[in-house]
Amino acid sequence: MSGDKHRILIVDDAATNIEILNEVLGAEYDSLFAMDGATALRLAVEQEPDLILLDVVMPGLDGHEVCTRLKADPRTRGIPVIFISGLSDESDEAKGLEIGAIDYITKPFSPPIVRARVRNHLQLKRYQDMLERLSVLDGLTGIANRRRFDEALDHEWLRSRRQGTTMSIIIIDVDCFKAFNDNYGHAAGDECLKRVAGVLAEGVSRPGDLVARYGGEEFVVIMPETDAAGAIVIAETLRRGIVSLAVPHAFSVAADVVTVSIGGATVIPARQTQGAEELVKLADARLYEAKHAGRNRIAWTAEPSPGKPVVGEVLR
Repeated sequence: MSGDKHRILIVDDAATNIEILNEVLGAEYDSLFAMDGATALRLAVEQEPDLILLDVVMPGLDGHEVCTRLKADPRTRGIPVIFISGLSDESDEAKGLEIGAIDYITKPFSPPIVRARVRNHLQLKRYQDMLERLSVLDGLTGIANRRRFDEALDHEWLRSRRQGTTMSIIIIDVDCFKAFNDNYGHAAGDECLKRVAGVLAEGVSRPGDLVARYGGEEFVVIMPETDAAGAIVIAETLRRGIVSLAVPHAFSVAADVVTVSIGGATVIPARQTQGAEELVKLADARLYEAKHAGRNRIAWTAEPSPGKPVVGEVLR
């Protein structure tokens, strides 16, 4: 998409109709074109348009079938579809709306009406997208929330299983946080969590990784395609980053500043008989060991190679 322009996919088997709609929309939008259903489906996935103007009557895959497939695909179901058709019966309009279209414009159409409806539906989509983004963010720290973590974990686990790649996860717990809250107050506790989240978000920079608030004073990091050695380096960088904040904590048994304990696990999902929740359990068990070994340290479980058992160690 160039600049801030919305991208609109125009689908019609008649080139003249495409030209007319493109002229109606003008330079305000970036327009894509498809003259058959199969091309429309491919462009919808590849180009991720903000809205689709879709003719109903087309050879091969007609508009109804294209819309049905768009709404069945998680990658495209959120794209608004407006039917533009010469079919004007109420039953035709009802069918289009029932299969997932947000509007139905009959030919011959009024250019101002087309422009107004496109503009209104794009504004509505922008608002819905904003709400969706907010729904997966933690309200205090601004990083991903537990819901987003659960979705990402399942997705990455399945992807790693298909590709036979390694996957790592770490669970991070702020040491003696109840004592921090009890003695410094909840406002200071909230500020502490925000600063910890900032270090984690800054320290995990690869596009495929995800930092999320797991709950309370716990955070989690998903690292696809990351072996134990690489993940431990990241975990240690994060641990040191928290220490370097130098947030005073006179009531901690680990140090005189805020510290974290980290439990991590690395597995190859294709070799596992259980689901992604097993990876979380492994990391959580290692977090427990890190805390009981003195806190402010890392404990790790790794699957080093085929045929060997899962091994673990506590690192400082």
